Amino acid sequence: MSNTPHELADEFPNDHELLHKLKMLDRHFVTLAERYHEVNGEIHRIEAQIETPSDDYTESLKKKRLALIDEISGIIAKAKADASA
Repeated sequence: MSNTPHELADEFPNDHELLHKLKMLDRHFVTLAERYHEVNGEIHRIEAQIETPSDDYTESLKKKRLALIDEISGIIAKAKADASA
């Protein structure tokens, strides 16, 4: 079990500037990023054994984090495509 946080900047290491721009201009992106940060923080606390919920709850959080990262990834891909068009 990994105890390394999965922050957005770590997930998208080549897109720091774009992440910042999206946080400044896209309210939906901000909402997703905030939700991701909350879910990710809770998973990190579980993996660090600060919190000890059920395995089912932990798995549901991981699925939620994955869904959020997928949606965020889609927004980033669209922003890149729009920038190069």
